Amino acid sequence: MVKDSSGRRVDGLLPRDFTVLENGKTQTLTYFTSDPFALSVAVVIDTGMADIALQKVNETYSALAGAFSPYDEVALYTYSSTVSQASDFTGRPERLTAVLNDMKQVSGHANGPPVLGGPLGPEGPTVNGAPAGGPIIAPVYTPPREAHVLNDAILRAAVDLSKRDRERRKVIFVISDGREMGSRASYTGVLHLLQTRDIQVRAVVVDSGALPGFRQLEKFHLPDQGRTNNLTRFVRATCGADPLPELSRNAIEDAYAEITSEARNQYTLGYVPQAVTGNSAYRSVEVRVDKKGLKVAAKDGYFAVPSAH
Repeated sequence: MVKDSSGRRVDGLLPRDFTVLENGKTQTLTYFTSDPFALSVAVVIDTGMADIALQKVNETYSALAGAFSPYDEVALYTYSSTVSQASDFTGRPERLTAVLNDMKQVSGHANGPPVLGGPLGPEGPTVNGAPAGGPIIAPVYTPPREAHVLNDAILRAAVDLSKRDRERRKVIFVISDGREMGSRASYTGVLHLLQTRDIQVRAVVVDSGALPGFRQLEKFHLPDQGRTNNLTRFVRATCGADPLPELSRNAIEDAYAEITSEARNQYTLGYVPQAVTGNSAYRSVEVRVDKKGLKVAAKDGYFAVPSAH
């Protein structure tokens, strides 16, 4: 993706306007197109957000369905403490709309801390500090530990996307507050799969994750909040951009259209790398545009896979 200083997409560039380096060495382009690609998209929705945030997202589903073209195919996944597939890949807009309409009935987490005392607490009602039903041994109440298995959700979507037609551009579209906590899959392992299968991660970050002050804490691992920077790292590593932090319904809906348009309308550059021998190795990629004032967003690199003998 190439944009000008005002953030507008720049069209009309030619192969001679680009320079591609792999591990610091200039490559000879053998493929170039700016034609739109049909998309295979795995939409991943975080249902573990606060209910007020999820209900706001629920109101945007018609705009989400409308962001895709008739040539795209879309599957829907949800996650909180576990990952579920709500629908398989379909190119039928009415099918996607029906599934998203069903999703509107899903509730997020209740707001506020768990109730540990008072008449609604685990000990029940009390009189002068003693249980109303007579002396009993006070139970030990431990609030259930939340899980936000973002890594696992992206992994599940990536595995399914890797089986789709190679002629399509593959995208994981995450709608989340950005928290990661409790996944079995590691960030490094998931990123390796994304980069070997050429899958982009795009994201709209909502609720607390969209607040400027909260976003400054991305580098930290907050107790009981999980990691907040994994989603940003996935997006930057696979497409060179940042998630779009949005708070209002209109902004979220605008972000859907922007993300799908950018994913579909990119410059695609190809070259033949040196053959891989031995174990797979990571190769850094840098894309430059030989015009002043333009900014390039591209993936940082890929894992080269040895050829089968």
